[in-house]
Amino acid sequence: MRIARYKTEGGSRYGIVEEGRLYPCAGDPFTGLKKEKKSIDLGSVRLLAPVSPPNVICAGLNYKKHAEEAGLPFPPNPLIFLKATTSVCGPGDSILLPKRDPDEIDYEVELAIIIGKQVRDLPEDRVHEAILGYTVANDVSNRGVQLKESQWARGKSYDTFCPLGPMIVTDLDGDNLNLTCRLDGKVMQSSNTSDMIFPTRKLVSYLSECMTLLPGTVILTGTPPGVGFARKPPVFLREGQVVECEIEGIGILSNPVRREK
Repeated sequence: MRIARYKTEGGSRYGIVEEGRLYPCAGDPFTGLKKEKKSIDLGSVRLLAPVSPPNVICAGLNYKKHAEEAGLPFPPNPLIFLKATTSVCGPGDSILLPKRDPDEIDYEVELAIIIGKQVRDLPEDRVHEAILGYTVANDVSNRGVQLKESQWARGKSYDTFCPLGPMIVTDLDGDNLNLTCRLDGKVMQSSNTSDMIFPTRKLVSYLSECMTLLPGTVILTGTPPGVGFARKPPVFLREGQVVECEIEGIGILSNPVRREK
C-alpha cells in the first residue's frame, strides 16, 4: 500500500495511491483508513511530509562504507541522536541555508521507518508488528556546527533539515533496498540498505528497550557513503541547487535549496 498525506483547505488529509491516482481517505494510517470510491489526480494536490511525527530518532554511522569513509570504527551498538520535530518538511519544500553558519550544509539520503502502533520493549522477531511502512528521508546536517560539538542534535535540527516523503510504502523489505542521492542530477550517493551495520529490526528493538515508540514515530536508519563533508574537496549545498533522494519501491524526494531570509 502507498499512503500519501496532502494539503487541503482545512489542513491535511491522508489518501491511498493506486496506479497514479489518489483515493482520499477518512481517518489516518494509525487508527485506520477508509478509502473513498472516487479518486483524484495525484498531481493536482500538494504532498506534505507523510507523517507529523511525535519523535524523530536517528542512527548515526550505520553504513559500513560510510563509517570507513569517515575513518571511524563500526559502533558496537547503534549510535542514536534526535532531530527536532520542527525540522520536518515535505516534498518540494525548500531546504533553508541558515543565516548563521550557512556554508557547510550537507545532504544524507536515508531510509525512514514509520512506527504504526505504540510499542515498548519489543523483541526483534516481533518488530514487523510495529512497522507501518517506510519513506524517504534527507538527514540534512550543518557540519560546521555538528563536528564542533560533542552532541549532534543542534547541527541536525535546523528548520527544514528533515525532508520526508513522498509517501509511506508498506510491505517492503527495509533491509534490501537501493538508495541514491543526486545533487543537480549528479549521483552523490548510491548504495543498498543491506550495507547497514544494524538492520531495521535491530534498530526498532534496541530503541524500544528504553523508550515507548509512539504511532507516527520516524526512525532514520543512517546514510551510505558519498556525503559532502567526506569528499575531497568537500561538497556542500548551495542556493539554487536541487537535492533528490530516491529509494527503490518508494519514490523520489526532491527539495530545492535556498537561503533563509
